[in-house]
Amino acid sequence: MKYYSTNGKAPIADLHKAVVKGLAEDRGLYMPERIKTLPKDFFENIDKLSFQEIAYTVADAFFGEDVEADALKKIVYDTLSFDCPVVKVKDNIYTLELFHGPTLAFKDVGARFMARLLQYFIRKEQSDHSLTSHLSPLTSQEVNVLVATSGDTGSAVANGFLGVEGIHVYVLYPKGKVSPIQECQFTTLGQNITAIEVDGVFDDCQALVKNAFMDTELNQHMKLTSANSINVARFLPQAFYYFNAYARMKALTSHLSPLTSNLVMCVPSGNFGNICAALFGHAQGLPIKRFIAANNANDIFYNYLQTGRYEPKPSKQTLANAMDVGDPSNFARIYDLYGKSHERISSLISGATYSDDQIRETMRQCYEETGYILDPHGACGYQALVDGLQPNEVGVFCETAHPAKFKEKVDDILGIDVDIPARLRAFMEGEKQSTPMTKDFADFKQYLLSQ
Repeated sequence: MKYYSTNGKAPIADLHKAVVKGLAEDRGLYMPERIKTLPKDFFENIDKLSFQEIAYTVADAFFGEDVEADALKKIVYDTLSFDCPVVKVKDNIYTLELFHGPTLAFKDVGARFMARLLQYFIRKEQSDHSLTSHLSPLTSQEVNVLVATSGDTGSAVANGFLGVEGIHVYVLYPKGKVSPIQECQFTTLGQNITAIEVDGVFDDCQALVKNAFMDTELNQHMKLTSANSINVARFLPQAFYYFNAYARMKALTSHLSPLTSNLVMCVPSGNFGNICAALFGHAQGLPIKRFIAANNANDIFYNYLQTGRYEPKPSKQTLANAMDVGDPSNFARIYDLYGKSHERISSLISGATYSDDQIRETMRQCYEETGYILDPHGACGYQALVDGLQPNEVGVFCETAHPAKFKEKVDDILGIDVDIPARLRAFMEGEKQSTPMTKDFADFKQYLLSQ
């Protein structure tokens, strides 16, 4: 499979280059040249397959031309060592729980898959290097992963890559703008993980990462890639759990026939990698009627849907901090996927946006009515379904992180004491190790050059 840039000015790349480079030379995002439609019998029998079996079929359609079958199967099965179940919250509203992985957040799937795929390519490079003598001097160097985080990405990537030989990870996060528990998950690890505390907002962290990829001197000094959802190996695997959600819903709602005509998927959205993966699944044939992108007060995509104008602006700090993004990178992929047509995009995707006060009220109301504990991000998805489901539709929203990751907020809003899972508590007992950084790229560049 070949990959082109959304900006259309970079050379065509193979999967290996797209994964290792992360960002195309023209600052565009890599897109697969084609998306394979999965066969009809796959969807007819999908409810009889395991999560791993479903994911391998989807992964093979994306990556099978570039990765040996046995290796790809091992990557998929190792990645999905946990479940992503569908749970009923109330009549016609279900949640896809994506917090059962090592760091209790949806990004565990993409981060673990990317870590294993990148290691596969590194080992392949090393094998090829031993057989040749004319490769670039960077070929055998350590790969340095740069990742900007507004919360969960940092912990998922850090833990997904922890101890992986030949890879060093730099996690850039905005000072004082991630939850204490989230911060513990990537600042206490050590080993091949370095946390960088940026005096700014998430967009500043993301800008530092993107500028690093475009800097010639830095790229001559060290081998750089990204583990943000700008990387195809991070965002595409997130399609796995939407196919799994359809399979589980097909089994749960067999009495609601036909499911394909009434299933709505609602995704809390920040940098839009998650809903972008769902849309790629839809392009493969996944039978979802329509999608809802649920935003907090950062309503850039919501406004685009209303007006047809995409106008990035500085991000606002909110209760749902992982969605505090003022210029979502993956909009470029969605725009490209639908031929830059506002009509096509808005006919399939609707939007919703919620203030902090509305998020709090949703969390309280859901808990009082159903007993289900929402985190602030999932609350946006739940409320969008409450507000937007039409008669006879069935909705599934993503619960993207365990509520204990936002314990202080959840406890205060609901007046309860959320249990902290043991694996989350273990992170909190570690010692914080982080490097302070300004949002000035010159300072960040000098720091990397000194490594």
